[in-house]
Amino acid sequence: MPPIDRRRFLQQTAAGVAAANTGWADAVPRGLPPHADISVPGVHAYSQRSLDAGANVDFRVSSDTPYELTISRAGTEEAIARLSEPRPSIQPIHVGSYAHVERGLTGRTFDALTIEVWVRSWSAERRQGVIAACNGDRGIGLFVSAGGWVEFLLGKRHIARVPLHRRRWRHVVLAWDGALTSLYVDGLFQSSWKQPEAIAAVEAPLRLGASGDGGRAAEFLDGDIAMPAIYSRALSSREAMVRFRSGGLELPARDVLACWPLDEERGDRIRDIGGDGLHGVIINRATWMVGGPSFNAGSVPRYGDYRPASDPKRGHGLRFASDDLYDCRWEPSHTVKIPASAKPGVYLGRFAFRREGKPLHYDVTFLVRRSPTRAKAPILVLCATSTWQAYSATPFAVNSLEPFWKTTGQDNAHPSAPAYCCYRDHAQGQPAYAVGMKMPWPVAGPDVIYGQRDLSYSHLVRAELFGHRWLEQNGYEFDVASDHDLHLDPDQLRGYKVVVINGHSEYWSEESYRAVDEFLRSGGAAIVMSGNTMFWRVSYDQDGSAMECRKHGIDIGGREGADIGEIFHSHDGRRGSLMRFCGLPAWKVLGLECVGWWPVTEAHFGAYKVVRPDHFLFREPEAVGLQAGEMFGQAPDGQPPRAGGHECDVRPSLIRAITRQNPTGAPVPDDPAGIVPLAQIVDRDRRGVDYFGRWEPLEHGVYAEMAYWERPQGGRVLNTGCIAGGWALSADPKMQALMRNALHHFGVERA
Repeated sequence: MPPIDRRRFLQQTAAGVAAANTGWADAVPRGLPPHADISVPGVHAYSQRSLDAGANVDFRVSSDTPYELTISRAGTEEAIARLSEPRPSIQPIHVGSYAHVERGLTGRTFDALTIEVWVRSWSAERRQGVIAACNGDRGIGLFVSAGGWVEFLLGKRHIARVPLHRRRWRHVVLAWDGALTSLYVDGLFQSSWKQPEAIAAVEAPLRLGASGDGGRAAEFLDGDIAMPAIYSRALSSREAMVRFRSGGLELPARDVLACWPLDEERGDRIRDIGGDGLHGVIINRATWMVGGPSFNAGSVPRYGDYRPASDPKRGHGLRFASDDLYDCRWEPSHTVKIPASAKPGVYLGRFAFRREGKPLHYDVTFLVRRSPTRAKAPILVLCATSTWQAYSATPFAVNSLEPFWKTTGQDNAHPSAPAYCCYRDHAQGQPAYAVGMKMPWPVAGPDVIYGQRDLSYSHLVRAELFGHRWLEQNGYEFDVASDHDLHLDPDQLRGYKVVVINGHSEYWSEESYRAVDEFLRSGGAAIVMSGNTMFWRVSYDQDGSAMECRKHGIDIGGREGADIGEIFHSHDGRRGSLMRFCGLPAWKVLGLECVGWWPVTEAHFGAYKVVRPDHFLFREPEAVGLQAGEMFGQAPDGQPPRAGGHECDVRPSLIRAITRQNPTGAPVPDDPAGIVPLAQIVDRDRRGVDYFGRWEPLEHGVYAEMAYWERPQGGRVLNTGCIAGGWALSADPKMQALMRNALHHFGVERA
């Protein structure tokens, strides 16, 4: 065959591509195309995560049981509204990601055809569509069969006993010349079949990463694809080898019906460069930024400079999962107006119902912000909603009054409902790099506890409510905002005197990080009653449907299948994983850095020992009454609640002391100038995480610190260094006096 003139091909198709892109909106469907659905038993619901007082809250409910719904502020008996639903209905979920090409191949009759794709399979449990324009057993398609073989449909179904090895890229070419179908894998001929009849496309969309059954998307792929293409002729044996050797980095040429380079790396649209404008829309998000078949993901430097867009070998892959779901798309079941006078805080929609004769309840948690028509309070309490989201492993958990939740969630109400989060992979092992925000999150209920049942400890919503109640009971007026609120509007911190970072504030976006830094630079103050603060970087989809987090490092909670080359976010192409390796370390803003986490047992929770009793925060305007070496941050009888446990922070110098060796180009920072340790929690038998995520003995024994910092760049910070700071505050009069002193010095008095 004559050599391919790639430049001429691109010139010839450019005009057609431009014309097709002009009509982009008409090339993709609006809403959700027909999709296999799942009906999940039980009561499940969600609402907006936060809203202004005076706005409406929409509850989107799926239920097979009559219920009563009460809306109130957490911890109060006064109800805003009470509703009853005697005839509820189930709203199904539509699980599984794929790319939908509405126009597909409909109306075409072929006398020759080639399907080409790079595919990396993650599962061999069942048949999965790779490229398909079919409805059941009618049409055209390439599949991963049950058992992990190559399967295809060209008028008839065939299975070739050629394995698509799990988690290894394979290049597949299926070429039909009008009489004979030939299969090539990794450039090598495998087998052939007679196929003398012409092939007519059925009236069905074309799908990448799924098949069609009964007019609906089905048989979703658990795997990655790169450079999928369809030709109107049969590629030769030589061409199949050339395409394999190109490693997914070269565009195809000549007689290309469609090709999707998948180089967008963000968003939900994929473009076709074939000239016919067979553009597609991604359903249920899928995962960008995984690289293609030529990419050696493990070769990316962990600490050195690397820019994905500048790597000529990276290529482009798109990862699908049969359990992908980020937006339930449920219709509102109830709409309730929140009064404009409503106090800011955590609110609940509590669904009361009966199951097998037993009374149960189900909580939908949301935040109510102060009405924009009212003046700001002096304090803004930032709620760690990104962490609540990160732990939301089973959004469709079995209805139960069991308050104890594991990191991996509870039992699932349906075996095929999604059950992944930042701590649990997809069902077939794909690393979970995003979690949905338009879905139920029962883990965010105010009664949820974590760790040891009889300790009644929580690191999520319940932990934060201790701080909220203390502020309110002591006459301090405050506003609230979610992590996502701050991300969307960093300027909202203007006008406050103090921002309180409360609970387990582990997951931060760059926008929120810089917002707090700028607030402090402008003269603001921060009180941190959190531990493991600003640890993992997150970003958000533009429509607020998903939070992305690329966690690397198994020993520190990273996903097992996550290569270092996959930690770059699809929103901005920038490095993810730990904030400290993204140029956004917590210590630069708040003075302390995470040193580890430990089992949630009473023995692992300690109290502070005073190291600077002469500090003004212990003396003015109230005398806290603590001497050097005296303990506080616990109940008066020395029992829990205690501040120090689960996850804690210390000054960088204490982390440097356990860091044995620095990787090339990755120094451990010094303490920020001017920081003063006020108290420490010590356990010499404990291990901690060094600056590079390696577990080492804590020879100095300090696993948590309380510190005060007057930042040279502006702003003042009191950092308690412990997730359970609010828990201890609820019980310890001395810590309460310290907190009143801090608020006084930061310019906040009781209302």
